[in-house]
Amino acid sequence: MEMDFERCYRAVDSRDQRFDGWFYTGVTSTGIYCRPSCPAITPKRQNVRFFPSAAAAQGAGLRACRRCRPDAAPGSPLWDVRADVVGRAMRLIADGVVDRAGVPGLASRLGYTERHLHRMLSAEMGAGPLALARAQRAQTARILIETTDLAMAEIAFAAGFGSVRQFNDTLREVYASAPSDLRTARGRQQAPAGAGTIALRLAYRPPLHARALLDFLAVRALPGVEEVRDGTYHRGLRLPHGTGQVALTPAEGHVAATLRLADLRDLAPAVARCRRLLDLDADPAAIDATLAADPALTPTVTVEPGIRVPRSVDAFELAVRAIIGQQVSVRSAKTTLTRLLTTAHTRVDHEVVATDDGVSGQQLHDQRGGLRGFLSPEELLSVPDSGFGMPVGRREALRGLARGVVDGSVDLAAGVDREEAVRRLLTLPGIGPWTANYLAMRAFGDPDVLLSSDLAVRRGAAALGLPDTQRSLDRYAERWRPWRSYATIRLWRAA
Repeated sequence: MEMDFERCYRAVDSRDQRFDGWFYTGVTSTGIYCRPSCPAITPKRQNVRFFPSAAAAQGAGLRACRRCRPDAAPGSPLWDVRADVVGRAMRLIADGVVDRAGVPGLASRLGYTERHLHRMLSAEMGAGPLALARAQRAQTARILIETTDLAMAEIAFAAGFGSVRQFNDTLREVYASAPSDLRTARGRQQAPAGAGTIALRLAYRPPLHARALLDFLAVRALPGVEEVRDGTYHRGLRLPHGTGQVALTPAEGHVAATLRLADLRDLAPAVARCRRLLDLDADPAAIDATLAADPALTPTVTVEPGIRVPRSVDAFELAVRAIIGQQVSVRSAKTTLTRLLTTAHTRVDHEVVATDDGVSGQQLHDQRGGLRGFLSPEELLSVPDSGFGMPVGRREALRGLARGVVDGSVDLAAGVDREEAVRRLLTLPGIGPWTANYLAMRAFGDPDVLLSSDLAVRRGAAALGLPDTQRSLDRYAERWRPWRSYATIRLWRAA
């Protein structure tokens, strides 16, 4: 990203937290890097450098400020707006692809050579994919050190480091402290109770309209998978290395997250997916400013600032929900989904108990009770016809989707090419433009999707005095670019 020195310095001088995550402030006289909103005394101009990423600042030999924790800042909203290779790469790195498959795996997913990918990321982010992943590992390690009582060797491998020595060297370089010193600095704070339990804060750019998010999720919550209770969203997770559960409670300036993970290597992917679910990396000031410029939307933006797009932790789950939800009410879709889940989970539980005495205690807990992740594509394909409770065409559309995900012809990963994903979805029987665009908005993170064919959207438009036919609404909504997804959420609320 282009960084104008004067604009960046003014943001630092005013401690403007809207710019946290957009760039990082390096202070050469102290050897540290900070968030723009760091409460410390504003450094002199001649001692300041600006970096597009924490990894770039670390590569320049600077350590993270212990006061403002710049490594825990919200992510850049650029990766929501941009659908190019760099944006896709950043989303995949956040989801832990480099830790699981290395840089070759990341490059293969994006369709570029490692050398060219390194060149593109270095030009945009000031650091290559390995350095960006290393910065994320350091942050994951710090979280584990400060919130668990695990041995340092366990933390090293859980955070994705290849060796304890690499772990020690990285943390000394990034935080100017030995790992044991970071734990000592935690003081008398106790780690959360329970093996695999981690409590942390997820930062966001204010304002955040938490009630709108929780309302949206509560209406669609599936029994056994998710629930909203006492202002907290709970759900089960299906993660790369195992299962998990999360409780998310919006608070002032952050969302409190309590994670229970069967495998601690899933911490970074779990955090990335929770941030994506609540749209925490969005820039609400920019979004609301564009939408409020339309007099028809000004009152809703004034009354409800900071509306986000509720996204998903599992794109396959959302695709199944979208197909079942075609042309039926939210309540009817929820009833059908609940029946499908009950049938599938009952089959899985019976198979596990009957055939596998070696299943871990954590896995059995997830299968026999409590919240757990949605069905995998393989589990859906094992459900008999009688378990679907829906028309044949819709049932076969679900199976076609699941087969496509299993054989790789349909890619629903975090770093998918949005346009290509929509094109492929539209080739599947039973998936039309509404379903594909709904997924583009909520699963792939496209901020500029208007579901103008949606009846509730058109009703919301009519309620606000806007054109309420599909064609006229499409024309009118050009003024809301590039934030038409957020306008869609507001029109749903108006309905």
